[in-house]
Amino acid sequence: MPSIRLHYLLLGGLLAAIPLSAAATTNEESRARLDVQAEAQLDVAPDRATLSARLWERTPAVARHDDDTGPDALRQARDRLEERAASLIAALEEAGVKRDDISAGSLSVQPEYVPAPRRSDADQEMLMRTRLERPFQVHVDDLERLPRLLDALTTAGVNVMDGISYDLADRDAATDEALVMALEKARHKAELMARTMNVTLGSVVSISETRSPVYQPRMMAMSADARESAGQAEYRPGTIVIEAGVSVSWEIEN
Repeated sequence: MPSIRLHYLLLGGLLAAIPLSAAATTNEESRARLDVQAEAQLDVAPDRATLSARLWERTPAVARHDDDTGPDALRQARDRLEERAASLIAALEEAGVKRDDISAGSLSVQPEYVPAPRRSDADQEMLMRTRLERPFQVHVDDLERLPRLLDALTTAGVNVMDGISYDLADRDAATDEALVMALEKARHKAELMARTMNVTLGSVVSISETRSPVYQPRMMAMSADARESAGQAEYRPGTIVIEAGVSVSWEIEN
């Protein structure tokens, strides 16, 4: 009998505590809140750039039904390409670029098909040749040097100038600044709304990002042949745009 009585006493105490707990939860959920969302945009002037260019050489075009391009033709094209690449690197170093700031990509080899001269008494034949290509990238920390470096690339005879990619030396600082701007804007909006509605802001309940700061380097295309476009392009970096968004909730005290 004592054990049964104790069991009912514990069960009764538990049942009595449930309404109190539910009431506390309801009180927390019903507390007045002020929810604010804000977005900010940061325009930053770039302070570094990357020049992208390509060199290539081709083997003589031969009829498709002939044997593949011989090893001698491939070796000669590769030797010409490597000689031009060495001259390009030397020209850039002479212009003040450090060797570590010059990146030479992997050699690529791919077939190309070109039409043969048309004969009046026969169908036009397709010829095949091989193109050997090597890409280059030049990293520049002083944007004032861009015109001189572009001149060095064009003088070295690059086949194509792919473009200029503008960048920031300290990306983290820029994205942090954009996020701080969004948070400050959210606080300003909350204070304005509270003042207008004659209420007092309490503690911050929650903070979350609605848009993580996105950083994207700005690209200026230069797809025309470098030697033809030399002297005509203007190198204006503009600005890099970084956007951030936040959602913040405050308690309302009265």
